[in-house]
Amino acid sequence: MKKEILIIKNNTNEGPGMLENIAQEQKIKYTIIDLDKGQVIPSPENYDAIVVLGGPDSANDNNEKMQRELVFIQEVIKLKKPYLGICLGLQTLVKAAGGQVIKSPVKEVGFRDNEGNYFTVELTLEGVQDPLFDGLGKSLNVFQLHGETVELSQNKVNMVLLAGGKFCKNQIVKVGSNAYGIQCHFELTPEMFELWINEDSDLQKLNKEQLRSDYKNMIEDYTKVGERLFLNFLKLSGI
Repeated sequence: MKKEILIIKNNTNEGPGMLENIAQEQKIKYTIIDLDKGQVIPSPENYDAIVVLGGPDSANDNNEKMQRELVFIQEVIKLKKPYLGICLGLQTLVKAAGGQVIKSPVKEVGFRDNEGNYFTVELTLEGVQDPLFDGLGKSLNVFQLHGETVELSQNKVNMVLLAGGKFCKNQIVKVGSNAYGIQCHFELTPEMFELWINEDSDLQKLNKEQLRSDYKNMIEDYTKVGERLFLNFLKLSGI
């Protein structure tokens, strides 16, 4: 039977970007569910890997949408299905596994911090050794768009920090044997980037031309890192 990925969108404008491009290039079957449009999450049992994307919601929201999403992710963890969460997808993973989601000490937005330095994440020893980062360096330039962060817990499922940041410590987390959460965004395509800087209220507060200039300067390396990361995830998922 052909392998299939389930991709969950929390926000219509926050799509899978590079991951969808890779799936199409490699002729990998995938299904996209848009929770922003009220679509129902199917059972994870019928899929070989799960991807949960970002959005403006909080994993702490006490509404039906978020409660169903957290229960779904708990089932994914229980079934030990390969999981990749981006931004909110990291926060829902940690929350579902028994950790906490809290206000970030610094709201990280765009390519640069308030001091004008590029946002980077630094792999931990565990991160360097993890197959998700095969072929990648220890320090990665990233694009950020979040106001909350996570606190890890070992109460229910083992959590390991794979990469940290200067302001927001817990940037990339592994839960159990094959569930990964990434706070930053590696999935942006040029089309998504333009959509986001024109639509997102936090990005609109930044200098649009500076954002475009930063993206242009790093797009080659940014794309290589994103593609390698997603290919590594597909490989470790057996897809």
